[in-house]
Amino acid sequence: MPDYLDDLRLAHVLADAADAATMDRFKALDLKVETKPDMTPVTEADKAAEEIVRGHLQRARPRDAILGEEFGVEGTGPRRWVIDPIDGTKNYVRGVPVWATLISLMEAAEGGFQPVVGLVSAPALGRRWWAAKDHGAFTGRSLTSASRLRVSSVGKLPDASFAYSSLTGWEEQGRLGGFLDLTREVWRTRAYGDFWPYMLVAEGAVDICAEPELSLWDMAAPAIIVTESGGTFTGLDGRPGPHSGNAAASNGLLHDDLLGYLNERS
Repeated sequence: MPDYLDDLRLAHVLADAADAATMDRFKALDLKVETKPDMTPVTEADKAAEEIVRGHLQRARPRDAILGEEFGVEGTGPRRWVIDPIDGTKNYVRGVPVWATLISLMEAAEGGFQPVVGLVSAPALGRRWWAAKDHGAFTGRSLTSASRLRVSSVGKLPDASFAYSSLTGWEEQGRLGGFLDLTREVWRTRAYGDFWPYMLVAEGAVDICAEPELSLWDMAAPAIIVTESGGTFTGLDGRPGPHSGNAAASNGLLHDDLLGYLNERS
């Protein structure tokens, strides 16, 4: 069985290169920002970071396919690297430090591709999280300076901290009633947004989080980091993994309750 540690080491090299590119342009007064067809922003830093990661992968893993947010799919085969060069571009544009590069390796398996390596690097926060299949999840400055991630043991919603991104998507899907009922039931709510709630679940600092609309590159890396830390990552439909177009993550103990509330239709 593969242990994926070489791939994990490569993911760190890729993240180091991406971090250098994104930090170089963070808060730049002349940062170039465009609007994509879906009306979301993209910066020169998004494109540059993805191009850098692709270039490294083409040299180091020429047989592997690549899927990136900005430049689509390249190659075929049973192994696919999935890249979100800047998750949290709107934060990046405004100078908010909550953004990250997400890198994952997915392998063909029953039910479709599944993540086997995931890395989230948030250089403006000075944080990085990573995981490899069957090797656990960790956070730290490097592979040699890291601490293991463990989800919380909170078992009741009135004791739970719930993180989310915004209200609009829940309302558009007719799930706002259940969402608001959940916020009234839990101990604490915070709208951290983007990649960060999933990392906080993996750390045990937050107990549950969810988002109503996401792409594969938003979820592939967080999915394996959460699960390797002992948590549960599914779609709102309960399907394990990052394939449902939305996400719910928890410490596992609260997952059924989380899905129950978020599937209430208003």
